[in-house]
Amino acid sequence: MSAQLNNTAVAPAEQIISQILTAWNTNNSRMQAFFNKYEDAAYQAEVAPGRSRAIYLFGHLIASADGLLPLLGLGNSLYPQLEKLFLTNPDRTFDDIPSLVELKGYWDNVNSALTANFNKMQVQDWLSRHTKVSEEDFAKEPHRNKLNVLLSRTSHISYHMGQLVFLNKKEPAL
Repeated sequence: MSAQLNNTAVAPAEQIISQILTAWNTNNSRMQAFFNKYEDAAYQAEVAPGRSRAIYLFGHLIASADGLLPLLGLGNSLYPQLEKLFLTNPDRTFDDIPSLVELKGYWDNVNSALTANFNKMQVQDWLSRHTKVSEEDFAKEPHRNKLNVLLSRTSHISYHMGQLVFLNKKEPAL
């Protein structure tokens, strides 16, 4: 009976995973479109007075996405140097950060690697534990799985897109 139950649960799980992957891809497309919208200099602006610059947020999201590779057990980070620049330190800690052109290349490479890996993953892969949770803790809290990490990172992109909309150039009032 449990095999039959597992088989009937696979189709809804596949649908849910597909929906989360669609949200991930949509958010990534929106982010890429945003960073192709203006001249490079525009991304040096703060999203709000005293807050991070747009280029920093882009680097932050790239470093965060790159960190998914080891977190989900898919391989090593492609750009481990970005962690220091964009995850463990605030904006303006370092004078020399990658240019927007470099960051766009990193973005493409990280997302290509993630997409290739995501396309190979099955339901059981998504519902398995990620590398930061022990087997004992996962047995108690099975929601601490790879799919939940991707859902969280998808929301993370949306959060920062919400900050970046403040950079939209305002049209003068008539």
